[in-house]
Amino acid sequence: MQVSKFTVLLEKSLTTDQAKQIHCQIVVNSLINLEPLLIRQTLKYAAHYSPRTTHYVKSILLGMQNPDVFSASLTIRYLSQHGQFKEALSLYAQSHGRGLFPNTFAISSALKACARVLCKVGGLMIHGQVQKLGFCKVVFVQTALVDFYSKLGDMVVARKVFDEIRGKNVVSWNSMLAGYVKCGDLAMAQSVFDEMPVKDVISWNSMVSGFARANDMEQAYELFRRMPQRNSASWNAMVTGYVECGKIELARSFFDAMPERNNVSYITMISAYSKYGNVESAKELYDQLGVKDLFLYNAMIACFAQNNRAKEALQLFEEMLNPNVTLQPDKMTLASAISACSQLGDSKYGIWIESYMRESGIPMDDHLATSFIDLYAKCGNIDKAAKEAIKLFEDMMVAGIIPNTVTFTGILTAYNHVGMVEEGYHCFMSMQRHGLVPSLDHYAIVVDLLGRAGRLEEAHELIKSMPMQPHAGVWGALLLACSLHNNVELAEIAAKNCFELDPDSSGYHSLLANIYASAGRWDDAKRLRGAIEEKGLVKVPGSSWMDCAKS
Repeated sequence: MQVSKFTVLLEKSLTTDQAKQIHCQIVVNSLINLEPLLIRQTLKYAAHYSPRTTHYVKSILLGMQNPDVFSASLTIRYLSQHGQFKEALSLYAQSHGRGLFPNTFAISSALKACARVLCKVGGLMIHGQVQKLGFCKVVFVQTALVDFYSKLGDMVVARKVFDEIRGKNVVSWNSMLAGYVKCGDLAMAQSVFDEMPVKDVISWNSMVSGFARANDMEQAYELFRRMPQRNSASWNAMVTGYVECGKIELARSFFDAMPERNNVSYITMISAYSKYGNVESAKELYDQLGVKDLFLYNAMIACFAQNNRAKEALQLFEEMLNPNVTLQPDKMTLASAISACSQLGDSKYGIWIESYMRESGIPMDDHLATSFIDLYAKCGNIDKAAKEAIKLFEDMMVAGIIPNTVTFTGILTAYNHVGMVEEGYHCFMSMQRHGLVPSLDHYAIVVDLLGRAGRLEEAHELIKSMPMQPHAGVWGALLLACSLHNNVELAEIAAKNCFELDPDSSGYHSLLANIYASAGRWDDAKRLRGAIEEKGLVKVPGSSWMDCAKS
């Protein structure tokens, strides 16, 4: 009687809280054989992904005395369908570790997860299980394998698996087609497309997107025109294609003609306007939407930040943090907000963002760390901000976060500001260990660092060892150091190179004239100042070697 009573309850739509209440009664009445049904119904009525629901279902699964393959498979599929790919793979591995042999649902879902996160090792292991368990002839497992190898770009193996499929469906064909499009092999993609016995809108969209990515908009439009039916993705592919070709007006005309726009449509156009500096048009589109999701906020905040409208970027960021909005910023949002702080020289706001990340459990990555270092290296209280940058860089190294060239620009600038010469020089030398080639600006900063410390010969030797032709900023940094330490001989060498590389600037002539004057060589100083007046040389704001050395 109790079993039928609970079965009836479980057939109804359940919230997680209701499922927990029923579960309590199931446990109290020793009806644990109903737990698989409870899991199935809980997931069935969970329309949207919920970490709370997932945690609850996994706790039931892992607590089962008799592990249930079907329940585990349903949960893996639920996670994969809702984009929680790493969690799906983790559960798949846990289930396998508990001695559960996966069924075809679990295998297909796990392969999809491997394809999305590009987990090659995991996918290869699952392929081995497929062969061992005898699922090689199951169409949707084979299709998942085709998709996996296509996403990895291994079209040879993908084609081999595809050719072995008997009774291919449209999803199988689309997986193969998408793989060739992703690899840029449009000839093979066209061949597959032409062979397809049945094409759906996804097939057509793949080809339109492929030609659009190749900037062949004539062919893309021809296919678009012939499509028997279109959806938002079809229109978005054309809009994106014209944007990538720089034809913003055509992109906008397609956008305006769309029978139904989605958020991707708006984000594509907002990002396009941002790229070309048309912030007002981007804002106009943004304002048209009532309810905005995280990606729309990100697009508009980035648009403001990338176009030097930092205050507006931070205003929108603060609006997003309003409890009524119920959206949590992600790493993309934070990177744009940090960039805006950097433009305003507001290190306090940046420090607040860093503490917000810690409280919210948002992990630091190389991109965010680089943004923070750039911010601290540029901000008001240089000594304090530079020390923050150095601490953050050290934390990055401990955490195993790999720095990039922009990170090194920021950290070298920070070391330079606080006069940490040895640390800065060793940091510069470590770039090669990280597989990075120092740029001209990196050399300029280190020459400035060594030069200010009076290590002029070392700075000169570093310039001579450069694998590329130094620019005026590099020699200018040495020239400035010579003026600080009254080294006329090296100053003349540095100035000679500056004159050749940037003959129209008066800054180098004036600086060398001052060095001559400090050394008592008044005739040489007078000669240079006369040359400045005679040639009509001018100092162009924002283009001097000092800016290069300090960038």
